[in-house]
Amino acid sequence: MARKFADKDLVLASHNAGKVREIRDLLGPYGVNVLSAGDLGLPEPEETGTTFIANAELKARAAVAGSGKVALADDSGLAVPLLGGDPGIYSARWAGPERDFDLAMGKVWQGLQDKGAQSAEDHRAYFVAALTLAWPDGHCESVEGRVHGTLVWPPRGDKGFGYDPMFVPDGHDITFGEMDPDRKHQISHRADAFRQLTERCF
Repeated sequence: MARKFADKDLVLASHNAGKVREIRDLLGPYGVNVLSAGDLGLPEPEETGTTFIANAELKARAAVAGSGKVALADDSGLAVPLLGGDPGIYSARWAGPERDFDLAMGKVWQGLQDKGAQSAEDHRAYFVAALTLAWPDGHCESVEGRVHGTLVWPPRGDKGFGYDPMFVPDGHDITFGEMDPDRKHQISHRADAFRQLTERCF
């Protein structure tokens, strides 16, 4: 039986302003007061997990330990089958210490060129978002969402963040970077994971 979230405050284990904004929007209807790890001055733990869910749990538990409150963490990234699933859990690291996603997108595209990518099938990719809700007593609830699509070059749009400008979700002809945020929130990997998590815990 999944545990329901019954508190008022929730700590979001993230220092990424874009992500904090997105998750505040998604949790708005549930009357939850979202505090970010950045607001509370919590350090970012080293992500040593080998899966998205392992890293989400690690971050959520660290935020619980630092705040004493229920915490939510996500670990998300882009997986490209032709690149063996890379950048995967290392999606943020590909952007370097400066979090330069223009650089990261360039690396992904160069990787595809190096593999001789030509067909639409060669350019397939999917975003993954793992969400973990952790309680002070150690209990965790974790889910994983996905959205599939195709990579394009050059990147297009400035509405998203991360790898959004090079990703066209299936059934659409614009990138996440060009898409209205409200529309993206309905179909993204994070939205998929959120649907699962809210059904279970909210």
